[in-house]
Amino acid sequence: MINVLVLSQHSPFDDLHIRDALDMTLIFAAVEQNISWLFSGPAVLALKKQQQPEQIGLKNYFKTIKTLEIYDVENIYVCEKSLLEYGLDKHNLVVEVKALNYQQQSQLIAQQQQIVNL
Repeated sequence: MINVLVLSQHSPFDDLHIRDALDMTLIFAAVEQNISWLFSGPAVLALKKQQQPEQIGLKNYFKTIKTLEIYDVENIYVCEKSLLEYGLDKHNLVVEVKALNYQQQSQLIAQQQQIVNL
């Protein structure tokens, strides 16, 4: 089993980056890899509770993020600074996350055999 990190840095409303990252995370989980997902920058907005993307014409795939637990994806991380920049905290997100500072993010990245940047 290898360590794989999916790194999301794009807005959930900009193209399909988060959707692609979600699909990639589920694929790696299905083949029993040690998968982690790190949200940074505007990507943290994908985790905000009570999203209503249908109002701007997008399909609501955000609710699928809540199912990651079922697929044994338990290593979900967020950039601590990004949470602050977007006025969020760990309590108003759809899944349980671990907030990491810059040094902790660097350590996480160094522990991975594969990094997928979406």
